[in-house]
Amino acid sequence: MSEIPQAPTAGARRRRALSVVLVVFLLVGLGWIAWWYFESRGHETTDNAYVGGNLVQVTPRVPGTVVAIGADDTDLVEAGQTLVRLDPSDAGVALAQAEAQLAQAVREARVLYAKDTTLAATVAQRKVDLARAQDDLARRAPLVASGAVSREDLQHARDAVAAARAALKTADEQLAASRALTEGTSVGKQPSVLRAAARVREAFLAVQRDTIPAPVRGYVAKRSVQVGQRVAPGQPLMAVVPLDQVWVEANFKEVQLREMRIGQPVRLTADLYGSQVEYRGRVAGLAAGTGGAFALLPPQNATGNWIKVVQRLPVRIELDRKQLVEHPLRVGLSMEVDVDVRDASGPQLATTPVSGPVYATKAFDEQAVAADARVRQIIAANLGAH
Repeated sequence: MSEIPQAPTAGARRRRALSVVLVVFLLVGLGWIAWWYFESRGHETTDNAYVGGNLVQVTPRVPGTVVAIGADDTDLVEAGQTLVRLDPSDAGVALAQAEAQLAQAVREARVLYAKDTTLAATVAQRKVDLARAQDDLARRAPLVASGAVSREDLQHARDAVAAARAALKTADEQLAASRALTEGTSVGKQPSVLRAAARVREAFLAVQRDTIPAPVRGYVAKRSVQVGQRVAPGQPLMAVVPLDQVWVEANFKEVQLREMRIGQPVRLTADLYGSQVEYRGRVAGLAAGTGGAFALLPPQNATGNWIKVVQRLPVRIELDRKQLVEHPLRVGLSMEVDVDVRDASGPQLATTPVSGPVYATKAFDEQAVAADARVRQIIAANLGAH
């Protein structure tokens, strides 16, 4: 008769459960060690990261009263698009006065050149008069001995030569004085014309600046200006945010920066999209100081009781522009950053100086070009046939 197997005791079941738990813990520990050795130890992560961007302030350059607003918050605007328009009445009157002064200056300069021609003709006439007087004196001088010409007539002839010579000298001096104002230059380069032209440019730019354009392409934010408001130069009216030029500023602990270098690849996720969207980037640079060093009231660790606090250093991370178009970000959003620091061959700080402007706008270039064109038009209209 076969024996009936006995059920395992409670102690045996407990030992078996503990063995299973121990094996599971060992496997998890080995897996974590392997993950840390092959993957995690070559990465530095932080969730203290935020999207940064340029907040391009729109400010007037001349005082005026707002008569129109061309865009509101959240609107997309192109570079050069009109955002605010000021009342142009006063600037228009000043421009008309400046244009009239320039036209007068050009015509007065033409008078100077015409005077040169007149004085040159006068000099030529005085030379002829002097030559005639000298010939008359030369004819009369031999006839005095024979009595055909009296000494009084001879003296009159000599006086005529002296008078003609003095008149020629006066004409020469007048011509030299006139040429000092015109020699080596043209009507358009006369100092008085240049001074009047500068006033026209100033007034013309004032009229142009009554229309305030968008410096860059972007989205309008922080609009505070209202129609009818009197604004002053430099007063913030609104901001334009170019969301295609944003970056991420990640604040790493100082102990995380040992192997961090410029150019290292970065993976990022935004709380806005979650883990479904992963951004690619690169370390663009490490700040020159911690956040506390640039605070309004920096810490004074040399006085009083002191407790060490781990400092954080801002790290600038550039993003892929194509990804920004597909999944746009907004300034100030939270990000999670993972920097691959396994390749530490790059520099910690920039080694070459910046060449050329980092950011620039051409929205205001046409204003100066138009002012120069207007000056040339006025000068040409008042030069006459010359």
